[in-house]
Amino acid sequence: MAERLRVALLSYRSKPTCGGQGVYLRHISRELVALGHHVEVFSGQPYPELDEGVILNKVPSLDLYNDDDPFRTPKLGEYRDWIDALEVGTMWTAGFPEPLTFSLRVRRELKKRQGDFDVVQDNQTLGYGMLGIKKYFPVVGTIHHPISVDRRIELEAAKGWKKLSMRRWYGFVRMQSFVAPRLSPILTVSESSLADIHRDFGVPEDNMRLIPLGVDTRFFHPRPELPKRPGSIVAVASADSPMKGVATLLRATAKLATERDVHLTVVSKPTPGGPTESLVAELSLGDRVTFVHGISDDELAELIATSEVSVVPSLYEGFSLPAVEHMASGTPLVASRTGALPEVVGDAAIQVEPGDPEELAAVLRRLLDSPEEREAVGRKGYDRVMERYAWPVVAQRTVEAYREAIAAHTAR
Repeated sequence: MAERLRVALLSYRSKPTCGGQGVYLRHISRELVALGHHVEVFSGQPYPELDEGVILNKVPSLDLYNDDDPFRTPKLGEYRDWIDALEVGTMWTAGFPEPLTFSLRVRRELKKRQGDFDVVQDNQTLGYGMLGIKKYFPVVGTIHHPISVDRRIELEAAKGWKKLSMRRWYGFVRMQSFVAPRLSPILTVSESSLADIHRDFGVPEDNMRLIPLGVDTRFFHPRPELPKRPGSIVAVASADSPMKGVATLLRATAKLATERDVHLTVVSKPTPGGPTESLVAELSLGDRVTFVHGISDDELAELIATSEVSVVPSLYEGFSLPAVEHMASGTPLVASRTGALPEVVGDAAIQVEPGDPEELAAVLRRLLDSPEEREAVGRKGYDRVMERYAWPVVAQRTVEAYREAIAAHTAR
């Protein structure tokens, strides 16, 4: 049996049900433990849901972006040190502090535990504190896609003074572009992301390892015993992020709603009174769209498997775990022809131009009218997942990257 590794997994925020980072953390940690390794997770809020055998070390921030009280002002007694002051000061000046402040806090924690771990894996924090952690441990970086792409898309969508505040919000991207080339190796999930990281962050291509994400087939699988809901469409996407294309999907749904009984379920929590809720009202979709959040893996998997059609309408994706989950469930998928999505779905989904509600509505209309095409597309998606995307394989390849980093660190 190969040598047992002691692994520290780092994630500055780990929302359990959406956003990708918390989902990845749960699955990779579980599969690493299944391979016989010792795994401890260090995370800021929101904390992840983890499976048995994985240890969670909470690294609390001031939780300034809590869903129930975003951009809150902490009470004086909540301040513990200069990092807390830095966190609040950055927020008050319109920046996003969490990648930096988490990296500083976790550096302090890991300094106390020299000798406890063989390798550290950073899950897309890329804060300056990671360079301090490198003094004590080999550090493997993970970049699902560079946030520089989000920044570019959000700036294109912003107008007036919002463009200036958006530039400030994404100020941490400069830090990430400095840290990323200094970690080795960098793990990423698609050829598309690899090219974007090389272009935007300057990471040499030979310092990156391509390891696609997996899908948890314990939950995401076809459920032929359950009836499909007629006219049902499902999407798992951050509702208020322009990059996720929910506005395009809402406009396409509005076109379909004028001619047929159709219902869209979006797995996300839109900001009350925010852009997505406003668009739903503008399009008179109140009785045709449902937003759900906080549901279990089993409830999410059942929702996807009982929908007639699933959609990933993004303007960009570095991988898209929801796309793989939709395909694993046997639900026919319509996906944007952008970023890594063509690479992920291949010919097992119907691809459309991102940001085009007319084309999306036409494809959804065709699928909803054709049980035969839905069955054929769903079957191709399921077969593709079974051939390519499984978490045990992802974990084994990740361990190979760990051993490479350990050997290089030892040589230095």
